[in-house]
Amino acid sequence: MDDIDLISISRNFLDKMRGLTWTQFIASLTRKKLNLHTDDTKLARVLSTLDLTALGIGSTLGVGVYVLAGEVAKTYAGPAVIISFFIAAVASIFAGLCYAEFGARVPKAGSAYIYSYVTIGEFVAFIIGWNLILEYVIGSASVVKGLFTYLDALVYNKMSDFLQENIPMNVPAFGKFPDFFSLGVVLLFSVALALGARESSLVNNVFTMVNLSVVLFVVISGLWKVDASNWAIPPEEVPPGFGKGGFAPYGFSGIIKGAATCFYGFIGFDCIATAGEEAKTPQKSIPIAVVVSLLVIFLAYFSISVVLTMILPYYLQDEEAPFPHVYDELGWPVAKYIVTAGALCGLFSSLLGAMFPLPRVIYAMSSDGLMFEIVGRVHPRFQTPVLGTLIAGCLTGILACIFELSQLFTMMSIGTLSAYSIVAACVLVLRYTDDKSSEKKVESEILTYKTVVKQMFNLKLKKPNEVSSSIVAWASTVYCIVCFGPTAMLSLYETELFNGEPWVVSIFAICLAVLIFLLIIIAVQPKSSRKLSFAVPFVPWLPALSIFINIYLMTTLDPATWLRFGKVSINDELLVTLINANTCIYNKKLKEYRNVYQKENVWNFIASSLGVTKEEAKNRWTSLRQRFSREKLAINKETRSSAVGGLYMN
Repeated sequence: MDDIDLISISRNFLDKMRGLTWTQFIASLTRKKLNLHTDDTKLARVLSTLDLTALGIGSTLGVGVYVLAGEVAKTYAGPAVIISFFIAAVASIFAGLCYAEFGARVPKAGSAYIYSYVTIGEFVAFIIGWNLILEYVIGSASVVKGLFTYLDALVYNKMSDFLQENIPMNVPAFGKFPDFFSLGVVLLFSVALALGARESSLVNNVFTMVNLSVVLFVVISGLWKVDASNWAIPPEEVPPGFGKGGFAPYGFSGIIKGAATCFYGFIGFDCIATAGEEAKTPQKSIPIAVVVSLLVIFLAYFSISVVLTMILPYYLQDEEAPFPHVYDELGWPVAKYIVTAGALCGLFSSLLGAMFPLPRVIYAMSSDGLMFEIVGRVHPRFQTPVLGTLIAGCLTGILACIFELSQLFTMMSIGTLSAYSIVAACVLVLRYTDDKSSEKKVESEILTYKTVVKQMFNLKLKKPNEVSSSIVAWASTVYCIVCFGPTAMLSLYETELFNGEPWVVSIFAICLAVLIFLLIIIAVQPKSSRKLSFAVPFVPWLPALSIFINIYLMTTLDPATWLRFGKVSINDELLVTLINANTCIYNKKLKEYRNVYQKENVWNFIASSLGVTKEEAKNRWTSLRQRFSREKLAINKETRSSAVGGLYMN
């Protein structure tokens, strides 16, 4: 690119801003964030590996550890609930490994948002970012509603009776009464999070340690009352409607159904990935924290399930409060209150973990110009996005105040599972993407139908190029779409499939064959030679299996949940898009263009965009200014911003 081209771009920059061509419009939607490994961040790097691990455990291991085992054992799996938890843990580790690799690749705040921005492009990242915000808002609201429900049950529903009697809310699709308790708790926690990451992390560590201590107490105390015969109950002793007895009374299908339910007990570890800019050593801490937290969570669920099903037969379990019920049967009232204290600490740590990622995503999006800059502004004293934290807390509190718990939980599941799937797909794409920083660049062929077909099964290519990267990207996209076929068959026609109905089995087999064919195409493509501090093993098979599991769980949700989630997310994103289109994005980018010539680190960005060194980029800029002077053009701030903007746009 010569200086005459730069002058031409600069002169027409404002015209381009007024009316983009279709090609420029598509390019603006698919432009990617440069993966610059830099320590430049306004957030305080104060979180250690232990802090991140405790954050992941606290946000995931809530009150569910005291409830989920009894529910799954009685309804789906019986004593084989331990196998259900093992399957769910393996599926969660698949997703966790994908997050761990991206944490090593992109140690930035934003989780799946920043990952998709680096891999796919700006438009998809914008959609993902707002879905994450919606997910975390709904997730936090569901946790605080669970806290209210648990405390209300301890006082024999006096809080809910008082609110329903004095402030009834007879509005369709809303709760029976406004939950001001949940609103107040969320606002209190928002203020605590705004005061600093280190302070809120210390509080979370205390809650998490108490919760784990109570889990350990439950396991050790329960070992004195275990009876192995409860895992081998004869069929004639089992009441009607509770399976055939034995270790797996509901069969293999019951174990799989139980695993699908148990999977939700592992949701929450992704909050670790949002703390990339607050971790001391994110490239090492994030992978370790993700893997260790999932391992600890699995051991907690596994040991709790073993003790619970050995103390009391599975068909006598209480679905809502299994351990208080067991301790009532054993005559241990003190242990009942200890479990209650652990459940409350688990709920408090889950609430902190659910609310912690939200302002980080807001900060990342505002830093990229995809949201109002003021909401992501970092406070100089607390080093947190105070305004974004408080606004997120208000939104969460309002949702918790007016909605029921069941409505919130089902909407949260779709957002979480879709984020897991996107991160796994991003791992596939990046692992087979051309490494731009490589010294020896591979000569790219022209992307045509002939070159694509030729490259599909070409085993001679050693390094990825544009053709192989495009093949992987499209194959991954088609794989995600095709996954809805067999997963829908599993969820809608499960009985027919297990009974061997020919038409169901045929469609299922064809879909699986297509999926395997796509994975073979991906597997034969050359991988990136970039060395990572942590990498997902068995690519593309492991990320692909993670995508399949996540999409299957999404298809098991009822249609009303999809409609409700789609309506809320689309309305929110359209509203924000309309506001951002003429205000936030334009002003943010224009401000960057006006200040770009003053910032040294931006020269690295311009040089990378042009494919030259920083010194050569500065020389071109100097030459460009001289040409402007010779042509007697007014070089004011707007002209400079136009010229640099032309460099960037090109």
